[in-house]
Amino acid sequence: MSSYCIPPQVTSLREVILWAEALFKKNNLYFGHGTDNALDEAAYLISYCAEKPVDFTDDDLLDVLTASQRKKVEEVLYQRITNKVPVAYITGKAYFFGLEFNVNQNVLIPRSPIAELVGEQFSPWFDYTGWLNNNKNRALSILDMCSGSGCIAIACATVFENAEVDAVDISEQALKVANININKHHLANRVKVVQSDMFTDLPQKKYDIIVSNPPYVTQSEIDSLPDEYHSEPELGLYAANNGLQFAIIILQQAFYYLADNGIVVVEVGNSAQALQALFPEIPFTWLEFEMGGDGVFVLDAAQIRQYHAQFLKAI
Repeated sequence: MSSYCIPPQVTSLREVILWAEALFKKNNLYFGHGTDNALDEAAYLISYCAEKPVDFTDDDLLDVLTASQRKKVEEVLYQRITNKVPVAYITGKAYFFGLEFNVNQNVLIPRSPIAELVGEQFSPWFDYTGWLNNNKNRALSILDMCSGSGCIAIACATVFENAEVDAVDISEQALKVANININKHHLANRVKVVQSDMFTDLPQKKYDIIVSNPPYVTQSEIDSLPDEYHSEPELGLYAANNGLQFAIIILQQAFYYLADNGIVVVEVGNSAQALQALFPEIPFTWLEFEMGGDGVFVLDAAQIRQYHAQFLKAI
């Protein structure tokens, strides 16, 4: 750990950040679990050690770190550089949809482009205003399948103020994290966790929106990922059948769980080509995002009904 000792002449927050940035570049770290460059990563991690807010000021940069803060910097740099632990697991915090979430190594670090779609209330594929006009006596019903930390479920409940959201995951440990986040955002009355292996233990009901960022990474892709990804639970990454194992289950089961005018939104990442090849006649709508990201499709209830037989024939 001695190689990460802060030089005596490096004292202020600004100086320590720049020193850490140089270390990060020298050690060829992978950035993609909250930041996308060495400077932002260093600023976030060092300000955390210095007990500064994420939106620290220029004046804060002049502060001199205490001995205990310097020691903490050295400890977290060892985790980040030597052990390749993503910064979110070191701080225990991640940000999604402008909201702060608690995370640990039982859940993936939130980063789905679906956040952008949530911010648009799934428009134009879901007409929320029209839905409100036709459904004055019930709550909007949303299913977040493979919910993990609960970030998508919570974002949905934040945007749709009358929504009731079921956050489903097979992992008891992940759902403990989700419950922490649900309570953190004061949404226990509208977001409920359900432990289930996909739809197996999910009570039959109709959802207006089914949204999911399920596991979709093939084993060969996992083997080739940067070391930082290996801190994340493989349960949240790996999917058999060319990465389509869980997406196919969602397509098959949506027939039974989707409301008449509902939509299904699923992220399949790099498995998008495999999905389109498996169902060449099905007109998936593949979304484009201003903030980046791809491999997310939308189907409406009519399409789910129309192609149900084909989905059932899939592996």
